[in-house]
Amino acid sequence: MLGINGGEFVVLAILAVLILGPEKLPEYAQQLGRLVRELRRMATGAKEQLREEVGDEIADLDWRKLDPRQYDPRKIIRDALLDDFDDAINAAKEPLPDRSQRAISAGDSPKYDAAAPVAQLAAGERAPYDSEAT
Repeated sequence: MLGINGGEFVVLAILAVLILGPEKLPEYAQQLGRLVRELRRMATGAKEQLREEVGDEIADLDWRKLDPRQYDPRKIIRDALLDDFDDAINAAKEPLPDRSQRAISAGDSPKYDAAAPVAQLAAGERAPYDSEAT
C-alpha cells in the first residue's frame, strides 16, 4: 500500500519504540488507528457524495483512461508524425491527374501546367532573374 516491505516495517517499529518509548507507544498506536479509520470514513463519504451528485455515470467511467501516467509524449508525437508521413506517402502514390482528360473551368487556372512544354535556353543565354523574388 505505502511501498514499505517487511524489513522496512520492522526497522520503523524499532525506531518508534526507541523514540516514543514503550509506555507511550500504545497510546500513539491507538491515535494512529483512529486517524486511519477517520480518513477511510471521510474518503467513503466523499465517494458516496460524488456518486449522489454525479449519478450513475460515474460508475461507468473508465478511470484508467484518465490516468495521466499512461500518456507518453514521445508516443503521441511519434504517432502524429507517422500519420502525417503516411498521408504524404499515400498522396505520393496517387496518380497525377491527366490534364488532357480534365476540363479546366473558367475559375480554375493552374499556375503550373505539367503538360506545357518547357522553354530551352539558347547557348550563353542567362536564366530569367526576378529581383523582387529574392
